[in-house]
Amino acid sequence: MTLHSQVLISSDIPGTIEALKSLRTTERFVEIVKLDPKDDSFKVEDAKLAIEKAYIASEETTIIILAAKSFSPIVQNKLLKVIEEPPAKTVFILITPAKSTILATIRSRLPVRVLSEEIEEEALELDVAQLSLASVYDFVQTHKRTDAKTMKHIVERIAKEAIQSQKFDLDEKTLILFSNAYTALDVGSPPQFVLNTLLLKLLARKRK
Repeated sequence: MTLHSQVLISSDIPGTIEALKSLRTTERFVEIVKLDPKDDSFKVEDAKLAIEKAYIASEETTIIILAAKSFSPIVQNKLLKVIEEPPAKTVFILITPAKSTILATIRSRLPVRVLSEEIEEEALELDVAQLSLASVYDFVQTHKRTDAKTMKHIVERIAKEAIQSQKFDLDEKTLILFSNAYTALDVGSPPQFVLNTLLLKLLARKRK
């Protein structure tokens, strides 16, 4: 682990932040962290604060750590310019548990490093590689009462298995489906509706 601009995918965000801080020599650290269970997504106002912090003059290198369970596409687009052309001696490190929510535009500008994976994950109970209308219906019915937070984890698992299966045409437009699902859950869309929409659109991208 090094103190350069990057995206870190970690299931242990507090531990990752401490590991980064242990590498500090003369750098100045700025942390904007959203881990409260009731407020664990990065907001537009948080992005504005990060940009303001980036432009505060300092003789030392400034490490700006942005950590949250999710970063919406709107937030990432807000940060894009300052990440692409940061002020002198400014480093941005984004930390989140879900690689699938990071937009391609961010990934093209920052290296992505996966630090850890979920250990002993429960069975998804959906064979993503063999996705069909029947399995979509059954899986959606199973998750009629699943809350938004749990649904975010399910969306992440579906994205991971879809990529690993190599059974889908996963171009940039398709990958945005997963980011859009996260955004919909963040703004209060019914989890069952989000899941159903995601799976049907994914099914349409299945290779024949």
